[in-house]
Amino acid sequence: MKRLKGNLCLLAAAMIWGCAFVAQSAAADQIGPLTFNGIRFLIAAVTVSACMPMLRRLTKQEKTEKENPERLWKAGILAGAVLCIASVFQQAGIAWTTAGKAGFITSLYVVLVPVAGLLIHRVPKPHVFAAVVLALFGLYLLSNPENGSIGKGDFLEILAALCFTVHILIIDHYAGRVDALKFSAVQFLTAGVLAFIGAFFLEHISLSSLVNAAIPILYAGVFSAGLGYTLQIMGQQTADPSQASMILSLESVFAALFGYLILHEVLSIKELAGCVLMFAAVLLSQRQG
Repeated sequence: MKRLKGNLCLLAAAMIWGCAFVAQSAAADQIGPLTFNGIRFLIAAVTVSACMPMLRRLTKQEKTEKENPERLWKAGILAGAVLCIASVFQQAGIAWTTAGKAGFITSLYVVLVPVAGLLIHRVPKPHVFAAVVLALFGLYLLSNPENGSIGKGDFLEILAALCFTVHILIIDHYAGRVDALKFSAVQFLTAGVLAFIGAFFLEHISLSSLVNAAIPILYAGVFSAGLGYTLQIMGQQTADPSQASMILSLESVFAALFGYLILHEVLSIKELAGCVLMFAAVLLSQRQG
């Protein structure tokens, strides 16, 4: 029963994150990617900080026995900077592609993380390399390149996937060495501040555009970051690691589903085939043994 509850928490997180692509797509029509992520991550930082006592009870997260503020801030700032870059690429790309395609291309990080492990002397299993080939072929079909070139939005989503890969490796490096909830708050704060600084110099911020994008911003800040993060922690306490990865990878499927239901986005047969291959690659990369 506990494992079932854990899996349901992970499924809920995947649904929330999948729907976030729809919110991001709606916001892309109103405000720039730096402004969106600046507000979104600051809201997330406030949400996690304000709800930290409750989150500790829900997720049964204990404070790290030996606090190391210097390590916490170093880890949070580094992860937040990479998260900011990844999220800006992702948000900018969504303005030029569909929510569904953005979700599937971003999911490439699940395949890339074990391959990137080569840089830290972690040799992936042979099936991971097979998953990479499958993912690349699926990406080709999904991007549906014309004249041999990949679309601007899809290219930006590929850059986002690469940055998310680096972000996960940073989290993996510091996991267990810093307080998880405080680390989350610091990285959100860092990402928000950096995005806002960029928006101040590179984007025009108007009150009317912020009002029009208020609901997508709140959803991305409170639900996608705050609630999604909490559900992930709660789920991974009891779920099998391989099952957890596969359930969370459903985020890309939900992105395509909600993109169709809410934004009326329709993918071609070729693009759907690319989605199937990329999802198969994600599942293959998470296979144990």
